[in-house]
Amino acid sequence: MERKIIRLINVLVIILTVSGSLSLSAQTRKGNSTAKKPAVSARTEPTSDSNGAKGTLPVKRNVRPEADEIKASQERLNQRPLSSAESLSEIAVVPTYRYEFTQPEFIISSLIIEHDASGKGKLLFVKKGYSEPVSDPIQISQITLGRINEALNALDFIASNQSYQFEKDFSHLGNVTFRLIKDDRTRETTFNWTQHKNAKALADEYRKVGNQFIWMFDILLARDNQPLESPKLLDSLESLIRRNEISDPVQMIPFLQTLVNDERVPLIARNHADKLVKQISKEKK
Repeated sequence: MERKIIRLINVLVIILTVSGSLSLSAQTRKGNSTAKKPAVSARTEPTSDSNGAKGTLPVKRNVRPEADEIKASQERLNQRPLSSAESLSEIAVVPTYRYEFTQPEFIISSLIIEHDASGKGKLLFVKKGYSEPVSDPIQISQITLGRINEALNALDFIASNQSYQFEKDFSHLGNVTFRLIKDDRTRETTFNWTQHKNAKALADEYRKVGNQFIWMFDILLARDNQPLESPKLLDSLESLIRRNEISDPVQMIPFLQTLVNDERVPLIARNHADKLVKQISKEKK
């Protein structure tokens, strides 16, 4: 009987010991599960304040340096916006040939083209939506120069004092002023409508020069800042060429080829530019 009691006591002791061990183990695992993991530090890069003290700032992502992009695009365009206080005439160099068109209500309210006998010069224009006048260097082609000089020779412009203004005033269509310096002689004339064939041909040729170079300026600006405007501008160029409103389409071929290979221009516009290159080249032959 005593032996049975002793065995029973030993069994109870063993059961109590095992239970205590299991309880302690469970508490230990619970305590470990609530322990906080060390926080992962944010990725930083070195910097310094205005006094030169070093520190760290979080690395920024998806930043669009728009101001830098616009500045870079203006440099690529070789464009210098003029201040509102500056006169277009004051900025331009003294030329041999000078054409000016003004009509405050038109989209291009003022256009000045100045160049020397080789065709090298500058175009200045004021366009609605632009806060300042724009200046851009140009090179008029020899074909265009030939047509300009042909009209001037037919007019005997320097020696003549003939007025080309129609008897009625049509200033609402815009005023044209042309000046030529040749053999130390200068002549300037102004008209807004003319029935003189050669005077009209002269004004038309300079209008086409303006169309050509302003379009080139606009497409470069769109490429760098508003690429989705490019297809519409290519449509506009095709319309101008079809209506014979571009001075020398052949001169534009190298420029259009750069657009074809420029991935900043939408594919539909690049394909259109390629189509125009082929069309102009075919007509040239």
